[in-house]
Amino acid sequence: MIRHIVLLTWSEEATDAQKAAVAEGLAALPGAIPELRRYELGTDLGLGTGNSDFAVLAEFDSVADYEVYRDHPVHQAVIAERIKPILAARAALQVEF
Repeated sequence: MIRHIVLLTWSEEATDAQKAAVAEGLAALPGAIPELRRYELGTDLGLGTGNSDFAVLAEFDSVADYEVYRDHPVHQAVIAERIKPILAARAALQVEF
């Protein structure tokens, strides 16, 4: 199993509507990309300083399935149209379990 974890930090100028649009766009991906086996999204609870603002956890059966997700045009559109305009920082990794 491949697990893809992403942490996003929004710019100070990001509005609540823009943040909601990111979550909405990402939440639609499981319906468009059947290779996703598990997909969870979450906003930081604000319990610590220096945390990222938003997290994505995705699981796939194989590297090939992850690559389908990574390169999928619907996913790429969410990144280009909703995430990048308000993104201050991103961290990601892919691990195998």
